[in-house]
Amino acid sequence: MRTTDVVVIGAGAAGLMCAMTAAGRGRDVLLIDRSNKAGKKILMSGGGRCNFTNMYAEPANYASQNEHFCKSALARYTPWDFIGLVNEHGIAHHEKKLGQLFCDDKSKDILNMLLRECREAGVDLHVNTAVQRIERTDDGYALRTDLGDVVAESVVIATGGLSIPTLGSSGYGYEVARQFGHDVHPTRAGLVPFIITDGFKDLCVELTGTSVDAVVRCNGESFPENILFTHRGLSGPAILQISSFWHLGDAVEIDLLPDRDAHEWLQDRQAARPDSELKTVLGEVFTKKMATLLGERWFASRPMKRYTAAELRDVAATLNAWQVVPGGTEGYRTAEVTLGGVDTRGVSPKTMESRNSPGLYFIGEVLDVTGHLGGFNFQWAWASGHAAAQVV
Repeated sequence: MRTTDVVVIGAGAAGLMCAMTAAGRGRDVLLIDRSNKAGKKILMSGGGRCNFTNMYAEPANYASQNEHFCKSALARYTPWDFIGLVNEHGIAHHEKKLGQLFCDDKSKDILNMLLRECREAGVDLHVNTAVQRIERTDDGYALRTDLGDVVAESVVIATGGLSIPTLGSSGYGYEVARQFGHDVHPTRAGLVPFIITDGFKDLCVELTGTSVDAVVRCNGESFPENILFTHRGLSGPAILQISSFWHLGDAVEIDLLPDRDAHEWLQDRQAARPDSELKTVLGEVFTKKMATLLGERWFASRPMKRYTAAELRDVAATLNAWQVVPGGTEGYRTAEVTLGGVDTRGVSPKTMESRNSPGLYFIGEVLDVTGHLGGFNFQWAWASGHAAAQVV
């Protein structure tokens, strides 16, 4: 039987941060992961360049049924703390937009940095290692693992959610939470593309690969970013963002001309170019293919002078407030995060420790805390992992 101070289950972003920080405090840390490689999600993030934080991360960028829960951890480990670590390791990075920080080179720079910190602090990392059982003891916890039996004072659950199962995600963390008396909020895919199944599907298919700036709205939330047409429906940053606030059957409103009042613009073009067809006028703001498809499919394109005032208002209303009802999402297969998870009312916001079972901690995506797109979920991983590491 092996004895250690801390077992961290899950070697993703949160688990690596917790392990290296706790070991840096002098704790004996065993870090295990059921996958064959640590940090798989880090490697694929940000298109392979890892959007590792956002300079403007704050509680308002996170969704949870307990909206105040994330405040303490985020305040005590800020984006600038992680940026300082990145700079110490000489990792070149840049702001893409809206405070989103990416590596200049590859995501592996961030993963290698975390692994190096773990090695130097003395973390004992094992992959291809599953946990079969966890039991509470008088002195801590007894675990049955692929390494054999392990006894530890503290156990940290950093197993993530259900998103992208090919990277090794599972519902194990939720099972542990329920075992020790925690409620788990229903989970669903977040930051995920929409599938379109109605009459708009053909349009999406024909425009596959076309990207356009837009403002997307649903259930009182709105996001200004680009949308991307795909052969299955709609994707792109604005769509991913709004998906976290959408429920089956909800309509999504898309403003395809977010920088202008479409009615005023069309009136101006009607006066300036009365003989031009609507699809030609739309070509001033959209690609030729998109302008043609919109003009012909939606508005029966004809010379501008032939549109009545009422018809022009209808065209404008569609452009500024296209209503689409997604048939669903692509689900966990492509979702960047999992919405819902371990009810944070049963967890200390300062230490991430279970209120039901002392010495048991939950960090990262397994908790009911979900950030917006753009580096916010990584910042939650760093902050929650760091918070637990101060006390395990």
